[in-house]
Amino acid sequence: MQTEILYAPAYALTRLTLAPREAATVEAGAMVSMSSDMEIKTSSQGGFLKALKRSTLGGESFFVNTFTASEQGGDLTVASSLPGDMLVLDLQNEVYKVQAGGFIASGQGINVDTKWGGSRSFFGGDGSFFMLSCSGTGPLVLASYGALHKITLAAGQRYTVDSGHVVAFTNDMGFSTRRVGNWKSTILGGEGLVVDLTGPGDLFMQTRSQPAFIGWLTTHLPSSQAG
Repeated sequence: MQTEILYAPAYALTRLTLAPREAATVEAGAMVSMSSDMEIKTSSQGGFLKALKRSTLGGESFFVNTFTASEQGGDLTVASSLPGDMLVLDLQNEVYKVQAGGFIASGQGINVDTKWGGSRSFFGGDGSFFMLSCSGTGPLVLASYGALHKITLAAGQRYTVDSGHVVAFTNDMGFSTRRVGNWKSTILGGEGLVVDLTGPGDLFMQTRSQPAFIGWLTTHLPSSQAG
């Protein structure tokens, strides 16, 4: 599979070029366009229980689509529902932890599973903090809300990130979640849960946060008036 990211960083689109009869796994709703002779199969990846776990705990769709190219090969384009950048990681028997909502597509050599990432604040407004564990060999296509920012941590180096800005990090990095300050600062200060990461490894962050945008949007929506 060959990949090409177009229109980055604000409204990125990734083109996947498949060899004859090659297949790609794509998150439901992420396909933008495709070759007319592409075969599509919708399934609950890994069986019913595993797919249910991805959906309820990982924040991903219950179903995923498998696109298989014809004997002549083919291509398809994929994108996130939110404006931002995209990233293709070429895994070589590696494991990445990916924030729910960041997974867009992968080659057939990548296994996607749900891992518990610690609970978020009750007042965070966006459920619990779950990570998808993406492992294997092949391309892994991720998306961010806003631009992507990469930080490489040395062994033992610690770094703290707001949970809403985490996109992905290498499996070797240690991590834990905690509230910022006390309950008062969590509620009134606008900050919720943060993730403490410990190197070595690579961290990918997004410059915008879905929960923060939802919170901003909610304050600007007109309130309903009783008739």
